[in-house]
Amino acid sequence: MDVSTFTAQRRMLNTDAGEIAYTEFGDGPAAVFVHGLATNGVLWRHVIGELAGTSRCVAIDLPAHGGTPPSDDPSVDAMAEVVADLCDGLGLGQVDLVGNDTGGAIAQIFAARHPDKLRALTLTNCDTEGNFPPPGFAPVIEAARQGQLAAAMVAIANDPASWRTSPLADLYEDPARVPDEVWRSYYTPIGGTIDRAREFERMLAALDSGDLSEVSAALRTLEVPTLLVWGTGDAAFGLEWAYQLQKMIPGAREVIEIEGAKLFFPEERPGDLVPHLRSFWGR
Repeated sequence: MDVSTFTAQRRMLNTDAGEIAYTEFGDGPAAVFVHGLATNGVLWRHVIGELAGTSRCVAIDLPAHGGTPPSDDPSVDAMAEVVADLCDGLGLGQVDLVGNDTGGAIAQIFAARHPDKLRALTLTNCDTEGNFPPPGFAPVIEAARQGQLAAAMVAIANDPASWRTSPLADLYEDPARVPDEVWRSYYTPIGGTIDRAREFERMLAALDSGDLSEVSAALRTLEVPTLLVWGTGDAAFGLEWAYQLQKMIPGAREVIEIEGAKLFFPEERPGDLVPHLRSFWGR
């Protein structure tokens, strides 16, 4: 599915906490997809395109990403409640939750706090307790806390020639094949203006390992069926973290290894995720 087809279905939900943008396709049991920092629901467009025949697929845009405006609280803890607000506002009932990157940390917090809202949980390469945020990301966070990142984000967002060598490019196996419309959809909301870049900078500065540590006890009692689908080519979220999650979460059934896949493999290699979701959900 191309970006324009996907975003043409983007809608806004008004909640007490503010507006939430989301994109919805399909009918059936609800599946909610949560992206990470610097992307948006567009990350899931190919996966959703294949699953819409059997699931009501809903991709959220987290605050300050995609079509969702910034929120007063930029923490991942608060973003987990934004996901809950979306589920409640759309009347989704129990959902199959899927998370990637920082969206995986948000999904874990959601699962720990709202297990009653879950039918199943799937995590792809993402932050985990002990690796949130990854050590290699520390200089970026420090730059954000020093107010030194926003100008660089604006420069990248407004220079298409730089997109395929930008920091996001390292998260693809083959960034040369990523269409311009994808880069534009990611970079414009977080760096198209200095105000947007400052909001993104504020979100990075708010990353706190304590947000995951606080829910670790609840995750260790989580019986919700959980699937871990992990790319082996991701430097920040290595395979060892998937097996740590498997040991931590009682409901975790297995780790499925995707050889050579990097962080954004749900976008780049949807065929390596969709069959596992179908089988896991029993559809």
